[in-house]
Amino acid sequence: MQPEVERELVKKCRAGDARFYEPLVRAYEPQGLRLALGMMGNMEDAQDALQEAFVKAFQSLGRFDTRRPFGPWFFQILRNQCRDNLRSRRSRFRVEVVDDGIGELKPDTTPGSSRRERERSEARRILWKGLEQIADEHREVLVLKELQGLRYQEIAAVLDIPEGTVASRLYHARRALKEALDEMGVAYP
Repeated sequence: MQPEVERELVKKCRAGDARFYEPLVRAYEPQGLRLALGMMGNMEDAQDALQEAFVKAFQSLGRFDTRRPFGPWFFQILRNQCRDNLRSRRSRFRVEVVDDGIGELKPDTTPGSSRRERERSEARRILWKGLEQIADEHREVLVLKELQGLRYQEIAAVLDIPEGTVASRLYHARRALKEALDEMGVAYP
């Protein structure tokens, strides 16, 4: 969504017309769900965190700086909401993710499914099992970079850290994931 369109939508919401919030929700919901799913580990908790983050963002629109893009600001709210939910519920990361980050991750063993599809499904299951083993701050930076495809600058904005710290965390996160996969006995190129 264009920054000028976002600014206009926020201004109309601030003026009391809440229906202009819906386009922002629609624009950021898919990416937000993937982020929440990567952090929470299961669809139900991810959807709850996403909904709560949208509510908090709406309630905080008065404090939003319209000179900045909406996305990184919202993703920071979502990240904090996920962390709060994980702390308060003492949830543990459960793996229930599939291709696009939605649904339960299980190898596709239906007749007619190709060997390649089964291998991809198994690779995803192993990846998420490895992600389950690493620290939250490592998992979140990997989710933002590798699954969300965000650039360092965008990750820095979401996590509210310098870009150099993003690079450092990614290095350590990748190392931690490699070690977790090594401990699982996973061979990779």
